[in-house]
Amino acid sequence: MMTEPTRIPPRDDRGTQSAPWRRPRVVLWTAAGAATLGFLVALEIVARGYGFSGPITEQSREVIFAPESGPLLYGGLALTMVVLTWRQRLIALGIAAGVDVAFFLVRWALDADMNFGNGALWVVLGVAVLGVTRRTGQERLLLLKGTGLGLLLVAGHKTGDTWLLITSKTRATVLDAYVAAADHALADPSWLVGRFLNATAPVSTGILHVVYGQLPLAAALVGLYQLRRVAVERRFPAHHLVRTFLVIGLFGPAIYMIFPVVGPVFAYGTDGGAWATANLWPDVLPPVTDPQPIPFDGITPRNCMPSLHTAWAVTLFIHSRDGSRAMRWAGTFWLVGTLTATLGFGYHYGADLLAGVVFALTIETAMRCSAHGWDRAGVRVVALGTAVFAAQLASYRWLPTEMAARPWLYGPLLLLVTGAVVYAYVRTARAARERERERKPGVPGQRPAPTEPAEPAKAVGTTGAAPTGTDDSQDPDATDAKPELV
Repeated sequence: MMTEPTRIPPRDDRGTQSAPWRRPRVVLWTAAGAATLGFLVALEIVARGYGFSGPITEQSREVIFAPESGPLLYGGLALTMVVLTWRQRLIALGIAAGVDVAFFLVRWALDADMNFGNGALWVVLGVAVLGVTRRTGQERLLLLKGTGLGLLLVAGHKTGDTWLLITSKTRATVLDAYVAAADHALADPSWLVGRFLNATAPVSTGILHVVYGQLPLAAALVGLYQLRRVAVERRFPAHHLVRTFLVIGLFGPAIYMIFPVVGPVFAYGTDGGAWATANLWPDVLPPVTDPQPIPFDGITPRNCMPSLHTAWAVTLFIHSRDGSRAMRWAGTFWLVGTLTATLGFGYHYGADLLAGVVFALTIETAMRCSAHGWDRAGVRVVALGTAVFAAQLASYRWLPTEMAARPWLYGPLLLLVTGAVVYAYVRTARAARERERERKPGVPGQRPAPTEPAEPAKAVGTTGAAPTGTDDSQDPDATDAKPELV
């Protein structure tokens, strides 16, 4: 007796079944959203306990009041607009500019604080409202992801500010003496680079101040380059720079609570004022003595260990490798410039930078594996990076005197273990890239060659226009063939 064949769920362009995919993705995003909201609420409560507002309050007030950082809000709008068509982007920018002009005139008439950025935040929130009220299914999810990406950029910055305030209020002493002693094993690079910048100022310092301060802008440009196809493909790439940037900013400040350090320009320089142990940086090396915790003020952030500027610059360098030649050179320039600035301005010790490199590669590997699937090589890199990072912190805290006494041993050893993590990451990333090329031939970052469609595309308002999924007349099943990969 013949039986009816079993219906197989449709497959996407990689051959995976789309039906089993949706439910885990929805659950994952719901859990991630709930965890993020819970973390922000907890941070808000802690901040209130110390007498200042937290990230939720700070971001909510910018809907009406003058924002602290207008460019940051427009950066969030730029990330949100990757899900929009070019026509919609022009409309969004026009609305944002119009709202900012209206706010400017009102504040000018009332003699209030002047700034811009409210319009950008209004448009980002408007995209979320549009997704909830006027879109369904995959299109709603795409718009909400775009909104979340833009808001997380701003919330991540404000969360970091709150973390830094909490570190200054909760950590009355700092461990700079321990890191300075351990840094003798690396030949005191902050003192060496600081003298170099003093000798080459103001040219070198002027350039490096721009490089150091505009690292978020450089990252936004690379991130927008990676997300440039979202509006056409109606899905995010599996892994991109913004994901790693946000996670580094989320977990990095937690390490500040464990290992509070303010940096040589504060602990041993003029910026520390009366709290500095002496005015030594960068002309005189600190003495090697039995290190002790140093009492410090309740204002200066304890934001050195690990160096998150180094971690972000390393991540920017990694993600710029798949871009054009100009982008690769820019990524290299920003990495070298950021490392030089963090040392030469006295913001970090050399030990901070090594910890930042290991921290960045560990987070980047974990984020890449979470997007493309965990394998044995990825697990080994994450385990190795975690172990090396923990060993670095432990050695800086418990072996600084021994490290300073035997620089010929501990200096090369620090560089060796850091290099081992770099080597393991490069091998794993290279193998993963080869697997991606075998699965989908083509050069990363380039548009695949166009192919003739099997049947005419459905109209979305104009003949021959690329489907955007934003028109109500579009078939809701048109995007089901391309599942989200974020």
